[in-house]
Amino acid sequence: MSARFMRAALHLARRGVGRTAPNPPVGAVVVKEGAVIGRGYHRAAGLPHAEVEALAEAGDAATGADLYVTLEPCAHHGRTPPCTEAIIRAGIRRVIYAVADPDPKVAGRGDAQLQEAGVAVERGLLAAEAEDLYEAYYKHRLTGTPLGVLKLACTLDGKVATAAGESRWITGESARKHVHRLRNESDAVLVGVGTVLADDPQLTTRLRGGRDALRVIADSRGRTPPTARAVAGKSRAGCLIAMTNAAPPENLAALRAAGAEVVTLPAREGRVDLAALWRMLGERGLLSVLIEGGPELAAGAMEAGVVDKLLLFVAPSIIGGNEAPPVLGGRSVERLADARRLDIRRVRRFGPDLLIEACPCSRD
Repeated sequence: MSARFMRAALHLARRGVGRTAPNPPVGAVVVKEGAVIGRGYHRAAGLPHAEVEALAEAGDAATGADLYVTLEPCAHHGRTPPCTEAIIRAGIRRVIYAVADPDPKVAGRGDAQLQEAGVAVERGLLAAEAEDLYEAYYKHRLTGTPLGVLKLACTLDGKVATAAGESRWITGESARKHVHRLRNESDAVLVGVGTVLADDPQLTTRLRGGRDALRVIADSRGRTPPTARAVAGKSRAGCLIAMTNAAPPENLAALRAAGAEVVTLPAREGRVDLAALWRMLGERGLLSVLIEGGPELAAGAMEAGVVDKLLLFVAPSIIGGNEAPPVLGGRSVERLADARRLDIRRVRRFGPDLLIEACPCSRD
């Protein structure tokens, strides 16, 4: 086995992140006599899988070659035929995959079918890197809900705006560009109606070659203006507005007429039940949701347990005072023992700003 070939497959797989739902992003390379003779990655649901693309590029030379693939090859009929059949038919002698597929339709069946056909199978090469790639896919397949990534930005003293409400721009250009990369790799971007009313964001991805994620607005009372840029913009990604029964029917009708998809969900303390929203998005096959709302939505997402990862951009500036809003709303705990603990995984710099990546610790 060669780690460099698996790294090449992982590099290919990352091209599909945010584009393949409900399928996972997968990369594959065909190797013969120490050289790559075929490359492929899964581009979108319904299109050929990575293994099939790589085998097609290799052609007849694939006979007797090795196949490096980032995820266990599928063994079931979906929108496309099983990859195991294509691998066996091509005469591949050995398959090396990084991690197993937790989907019950696969879950070891791909590995077993290949071995039954006489193909040597090896598993676990660069597994840690592949697990990072598949965190959203694993979450969806194991729980039925998407990975929730909460993005926050604040000053060094934890403020998200001045007392007068000015918030553009707390972070610098490099940090903002990274947020567009995050949107590019997410299946949906979620904000609350407060953010829509205050900032009227487009919620699009402004990167060369980028694509827009589904825009989702949590709006319990249907206050989103039909002219809001997230609704009326020209993006093909669409806009979904989650409301409760408290929203006036005429508001719902006006937003639908403007092109938004409107769904009614249960309420929790007068707001859209985010756990119910997560279940709905999971049923639609979305693998990841980037939460970009303000302090109240952020607090609600944490309380609802839909946040799997927190990305906190910290700018080297201080606003001060008690009037400026804090990065997280909601109610304060009375005891430090009740404070929500985080596991800090990584700290990076983006220009003058810091990005802290953390995961909520279990409450158990």
